Amino acid sequence: MLPTSSVVDVLFTLGLGLLLARWLGIYMAKVYTDRPTALDAVADPVDRLVYRVLGVDPRRQMGWKEYAGALLVVNAVALVFVFVLLFEQGSLPLNSWHVPGMTWDLAFHTSSAFTTNTDYQHYAPETQASLLSSLLGLQVLMFLSAASGLVVLVAFVRGFLRKDGTVGNFWADLVRSLTRVLVPLSVVGALVLLLAGVPETLAQSTQHALLGGGFEFVPTGPVASWESIEMIGSNGGGYFAANAGAPLQNPSAFTNMVLIVMMMLLTFAPPFLFGRMVKRPNEAYPHIGAILIIFVTALLLLFFFEGSNSFLSGTGVTQTGGYFVGAESRFSLSESVLFQGVSVYGNVGATSMSLGSLTPGAQSVLLWGMFLQCAPGGVGTGFGTLLINALLAIFVGGLMVGRTPEYLGKKIGPAQVKWAIVQLLSHPLAILLPLAVAAASGLGKVAAGPGSHGFTVVMYEFVSESANNGSGMGPIADGTPFFNVVGGLIMLVGRFVPIIAMLAIGGALARQPAIPASPGTLKTSSATFTLYLVGFVIIVTGLLFLPILAMGPFSQGVAWP
Repeated sequence: MLPTSSVVDVLFTLGLGLLLARWLGIYMAKVYTDRPTALDAVADPVDRLVYRVLGVDPRRQMGWKEYAGALLVVNAVALVFVFVLLFEQGSLPLNSWHVPGMTWDLAFHTSSAFTTNTDYQHYAPETQASLLSSLLGLQVLMFLSAASGLVVLVAFVRGFLRKDGTVGNFWADLVRSLTRVLVPLSVVGALVLLLAGVPETLAQSTQHALLGGGFEFVPTGPVASWESIEMIGSNGGGYFAANAGAPLQNPSAFTNMVLIVMMMLLTFAPPFLFGRMVKRPNEAYPHIGAILIIFVTALLLLFFFEGSNSFLSGTGVTQTGGYFVGAESRFSLSESVLFQGVSVYGNVGATSMSLGSLTPGAQSVLLWGMFLQCAPGGVGTGFGTLLINALLAIFVGGLMVGRTPEYLGKKIGPAQVKWAIVQLLSHPLAILLPLAVAAASGLGKVAAGPGSHGFTVVMYEFVSESANNGSGMGPIADGTPFFNVVGGLIMLVGRFVPIIAMLAIGGALARQPAIPASPGTLKTSSATFTLYLVGFVIIVTGLLFLPILAMGPFSQGVAWP
């Protein structure tokens, strides 16, 4: 049972995050519909300069294939650039720790991770990444990957508004995402963290005197600015190996709350962006309602499973304050669990505690969030996944009552359903195929040894990579060529197959004329639709993933609380 003060803390943090997310969603709708914003006076000249340098016309509208092609090319160029940077960092400047270049397989995994918004780290940031690689390579990718998620969602939503087959201009959407959303938010976030005690310096270390005599060098750097885009952009890759469990990255309960709110901003804002863009604000509430039902239920289950530990039954050991093994002692159980729940369900992947030390029940809850990818999911693509689930739910509902399925005046036909199935199946296939290879070949050995826990550790890695989440359980020797190459490919498939599917569905919708509503049209802005959508998402996810949960954490849970 959580103390009253902890309940108040949790409710205040969630309420603040939702309030700011709603405001941000309304603001972003203005950004992507070319309505005036407070930042136009500063951002417009920057935008025009960028368009001139790129040689593009921001007013020319694109079909979904051209839009997808531009997005893929930009991300491919960025991946190759950062791969070379990481591979050659030993001979490049801004490397006072004399960090050698990464091996080709580790450089591939790392560049793939940051390009895909996964930010899964098979390396120790303090000792294996130079300052140049971090700033010019990885941090740039954190902005690009977050912007890519936003522009995909916006192009998808435009499909409900247009009938000429276009979904927008990729270059205009990308630049506006950076100049009007991500950069301003990151600057404000970095300033708040800096004032709260998070360091921001180009020095890669600082010298401190030891109590017993002598000195030690403590790694440091531009942590505040890194952490700001890490959390706001749903990236999750820490500046330190301990991530948000490191005192220099997350020094107090206040910064812990700030980080949680940062993670909520762009993950909970898209439903409000959607409602405003389609000019039906009430359409936001069924989606935000579905997200909150699943998310709050998951939080309650996390608190339940971590609130007691029946594995200690009969040992004579008592505990107060919950099962706190692997948690950072600076934070309470509620602060740690809330951080981890928001991080994993928002596909951020940042960690403030050891996930391998959680109870099997809590591990199952976190895995479930990555299976769903839409409660709320990552920046842009998370809500895009929920929209695809909504289209499928409406399609199935329409078939059951004998009506042509339609949503917001657009028919849901074979083209949309086929791409929705591609998106739906790409996630489990990207997990199950490499998991089968790892289990059958013995390449997936972990320090935890064989058995259900060892299986869970390997499964969690592949699930996290496919969901573009980035959190890890450990202990696992995942710095091998097998895990680096396979993991890099999983992340690329898990990122870009759904993105192509979302753009294709948006393009198919954009080619259709609008259908006037009739008395038999399904009312989607209702509590009934919210409950139907929640049930549909839970059932479909269960059919896809319950078997591997049974082989992993479920089989460890004979002594669940």
